[in-house]
Order: sequence, then C-alpha cells, then structure tokens
Amino acid sequence: MKRLVKKALRPAVDRLRRLVKDSVAESIKQNVAAPDQDVYNQQIQRSICNQYALFRSTGAAPYPNIRDAGFRVYSQSEEDGIILYVLSMIGFKTRRVVEICCGAGEECMATNLILNHGFDGFLFDGSEDNIRCADAFFRSKRDCLLYPPTLAAAWVTAENVNDLLSKSGCAGEVDLFSLDIDGNDYWVWDAITTINPRLFVVETHNVIPADKSLVIEYRPDFCYLKQTGAARMYLGASLLAMVKLCRRRGYRLIGGHRHGFNAFFLREDEGQKFFPEVSIESVHDNHWSRWNQETNWPLVKDMPWKQV
Repeated sequence: MKRLVKKALRPAVDRLRRLVKDSVAESIKQNVAAPDQDVYNQQIQRSICNQYALFRSTGAAPYPNIRDAGFRVYSQSEEDGIILYVLSMIGFKTRRVVEICCGAGEECMATNLILNHGFDGFLFDGSEDNIRCADAFFRSKRDCLLYPPTLAAAWVTAENVNDLLSKSGCAGEVDLFSLDIDGNDYWVWDAITTINPRLFVVETHNVIPADKSLVIEYRPDFCYLKQTGAARMYLGASLLAMVKLCRRRGYRLIGGHRHGFNAFFLREDEGQKFFPEVSIESVHDNHWSRWNQETNWPLVKDMPWKQV
C-alpha cells in the first residue's frame, strides 16, 4: 500500500521540483532578484504539508522512521522537518507552540512554526540577553509585525514553571512543547500541569546507556556550565527515564533525530496508526550515541545519578 501511495504521489513531487527549478533558472536568466527567501520557504513547506495531507487521507505514513523526514530551517539539527511531518500527519489543531530554553530565537524548535506556519509562540529562556535578542529577531520579521511571540526571561524550575506558563497565557492544549534546559528537564516536565501538549520534544542525555533509568538529583539552581571537566556531562535524564515518565503522563516514544538525544513523544490519543511506539535502542542506533556511550559514559557513570 505504501509503495502504491508513493508511486502515485511521485509525479506531483517531480512536477513541483521542476517548477521550482525552472522559476529560479528563469530569474537568473532575466537577471532579476530571486524570490523573497521567507516566502520561498513558506511556499515549499506548504507544498510539503499538502503532500503529507494526501498520505494522511490514505491512512499510510510515508516514512518508517521519523528521522527520515528531517530538515533544518531554524532548528539546530533536522528537528524542523520532523516536527512538521508529525504535526501534518496528525493535523494542526491549536497552532500554539511552547518552548522552554528558546535561546536567541534564530535557532530553536518553535521558530519555523511561528514564522512559516502562523503559530502563536510562547518562549522562555533563563538569559535576559537571549530574550532581548529573540525579541529583536522576531520583530525584524514581517510575519511577526503585528503579532510577535510572547517572550519571558525566567530561570525555570519545577516550583515556578506552572505559574510562568499560566501568566504567559498558554494554558491548555498546545500542538508542540519543546523542552531543552540541559539540567532539570525531567523534574520540570514531571511538574507541569498547566499545558497539555500533543507533541512533546525533549533533549535526553544519550551518554547514558539505553538500559539505565537515571536522572540528575534535583536542585532548582542547577547549571551544568558551572561545572568543569567531565562534570559538565552530569546533566539531564536518560532516555529510559524520560520514557517511563512520559508513559506515566500518557505519551509514547515515536522516535528521535539522527543524533539520538532529541526525543519525540506523542500523546496516546494522537496518531496511533501513523506513529507506533519505538524502542529506545532504535533511537540510540546512530554513530553519535554509540560513540558517546563508549567514550564518555565511563567518565560519568559514578556521579550522583538518581535511579527513577
């Protein structure tokens, strides 16, 4: 069935590629300016979403592994493509995205959805400088001219996260929640009750082997950057620890990006026929995870990890 669907869609994809190629070639030939890059990105991504919609209507998923859908626009790696794939297959609903630890805005999980798909963004970061940069970045974009994302500078802890989310106005269901604070990620996610994400993306610590359910001990002021040497690798949570927490919260692991530390979890009432649960081993089946565990796990295995 999947082969038939792919075969049926191939002519449309080939036509789209030819149209784009011919348009660019004609612009060069006539010595005219190339299309606005933001508009170009939006047109291409809408075409991709339309292709996914066709697959959704047949009940078939085009990729056996979500990492195969990856591409990078504003994300650090290829998470933008994976996020767009999953949300397109389950359908955009609230068009709201929350990100904790958004950095300066130009490189984060939420930006592509905000700029190219009209999402309402609620972004947090512990650095006031990052938030000032993010504010300038989004306000420089015409797509955010009238309605920029909500930005907040705050050191996020298990104790204050729900209050911060409530005050920002993002309480309730959101299409995407991204969490990457390089520290208390497990404890913050465990504490959250204010939002109800459909898709959850979180950085896990793939230095820890797949069979170990370990997290750092909770300290509200934890910052790995204050450590030196191998101690800088004492942070976050293993993928197994996060899988167990997510199962308790009603989420299943559906895959990871190609480096194996950013993991994607889907709420149990979403996309069951397209995105079955996958194993931790399959997410760690990549060069970086294998090297990290072989090389660095012996350096940090005796640190004060907490079994969960």
